[in-house]
Amino acid sequence: MQKYLDEFISLMRKENLNEVVIQSFTNSYYKILEGQTGKLSEDEIQPVTEENLIDHSSLQNDENEALDKLVMIKLNGGLGTSMGLKKAKTLLKIKNELNFLDVIARQILSLRKRTNKNIPLLLMHSFNTRDESLAELAKYPNLKLPGLPLDFLQNKFPKIKQKDLSPLHNDNDDLNWNPPGHGEIYQVLALSGVLNKLLDKGYEYAFISNSDNLGAVIDNRILNYLIKQHIPFAMEVCRRTAMDKKGGHLAQNRKGQLLLRESAQCPETDIAEFQNIDKYRYFNTNNLWINLKALKQRLYETRYHLPLTMILNSKEVDGEKVFQVETAMGAAISVFNDAKAIIVKRNRFTPVKKTNDLLAVWSDCFELTDDHQLKLVNHYGSSPHIELEQKYYKDIDDFYERFQKGIPSLRNCRQLKINADAYFGKNVKVIGDVEIRKDGVLHDIVLNDETW
Repeated sequence: MQKYLDEFISLMRKENLNEVVIQSFTNSYYKILEGQTGKLSEDEIQPVTEENLIDHSSLQNDENEALDKLVMIKLNGGLGTSMGLKKAKTLLKIKNELNFLDVIARQILSLRKRTNKNIPLLLMHSFNTRDESLAELAKYPNLKLPGLPLDFLQNKFPKIKQKDLSPLHNDNDDLNWNPPGHGEIYQVLALSGVLNKLLDKGYEYAFISNSDNLGAVIDNRILNYLIKQHIPFAMEVCRRTAMDKKGGHLAQNRKGQLLLRESAQCPETDIAEFQNIDKYRYFNTNNLWINLKALKQRLYETRYHLPLTMILNSKEVDGEKVFQVETAMGAAISVFNDAKAIIVKRNRFTPVKKTNDLLAVWSDCFELTDDHQLKLVNHYGSSPHIELEQKYYKDIDDFYERFQKGIPSLRNCRQLKINADAYFGKNVKVIGDVEIRKDGVLHDIVLNDETW
C-alpha cells in the first residue's frame, strides 16, 4: 500500500496543494491502512450532562457593542447533489425571487446599517462553487470590507478506491477529488492568512454556519455570553425528535469532554442506542461560535492538525465504490476545554437539504422580514413535517414540474405526506394533517383550488 501513498502524494503535489494539507491526508490514509474507521462505540461515550449545556432562553444581554469583534463565516461549498443540482446550492431561488446568497448578503448589509458596525462576511468555498458564487455576489459591491477577502478556498483530497485503497482515476478529473469536509475550515483559515488578518484588525470571535440555513443569524446574546464567560467554543444544538433520530448527536466522553457522533461513526451494533432520542437528546445545528485567539493557539499547539475524528464517507463514482476522507466542523467541540453546547429553538435551524425542506421555505409558512430574516408564521409554531415520494419529488426538475403552477399554502399545515404523483395547481391550501395517496388507478393527481 505504500506505493499508493506515494502516488497520492504525487497527485496532490501536482495540484500545488500545501504540504500541511498533504500531511493531513497522509495521516488519515495511515489510519485507514491500520483499519481505523472513525467509529465511536457506546463504551466510549455517554449522554451530555447539565454542566455542559446552556439554555439560550436564559441569556439576557442583547447589547451591540461586542459586534465590533465578530466575523460571520458561511460554508458555501455544496452543490446540492441530494436534489439533483449541478451548481452551487446557494444559487437556488429560495424566497421572493431571491436566492440564498441574496438573502445572506442582505441580512449582513441590513445588520451593518442597523448597528453601524462593520461586521465582515466571509464564505468558505469549494473548488466546485467558488467562481459562480463570487460572480453572483458581484452585485453587492459593499459586501467586501477593506483589507479583508470576501472568501477563502477549501482544499481537496483525492478519492480512494475501496477495493484496493488506490487513487481513483476517472476520465473526468473533477470526479477524482472531494472537499475534505467542513472540518477543514480551521486549517484553511490559518493557511490562507485570513485568521491573522482578522486578528490584526481586532476581530476576536467568529460565528460559523451553513449557507443553506437562513435561520442562522447573528445573536448578540450568545456573543456577549461567550465573552463574559471566557468560553472558547460553543455549539448551538436543538432537541432531537423522531425526525432527527437517524442524524448525528451530541455526547461526551467518559471524562466529560463534549464530542459529536455522526451516523457514519456509529457501529452497526449501536444503531438502536444511536437513535435513542431520550438518551442522546441533542443534535448539532452546525451553528458554531469560536474564539479566534483560542483557535490560533490550538492550531499552533497541534501544528495545524486539529485532532478531529476522521469520517470515511462511502460514495460511488461511475460504478466504482470509493472513500472520501472528511472531517466535520462540529467535531472541534472535543478539541477545546470548557466548550459548551447552547440549546436553541428550531427557528435557528431551517436548513434546505432536500426538496421537502425547499417546499416548506417556499410556502407561506415562512416570510422574509424587512431585514431579510426568515420568519416562521405557521399556525402550529413549527415548520410542517413534510414527506414527499422520492420517485417523483427528489430531483429538483421533477419537483419544479409538479409545483410550476403554484406552491400550496402551508401556513395552517402540521403534516403533509405525499405518496403519489401529485401535480399542484393554483390556490391549494393544506390544513392540519394531510396525506395524499395513490389509489392504484390514477397515474397522477392534479390539485386545483382545493383545501385539504
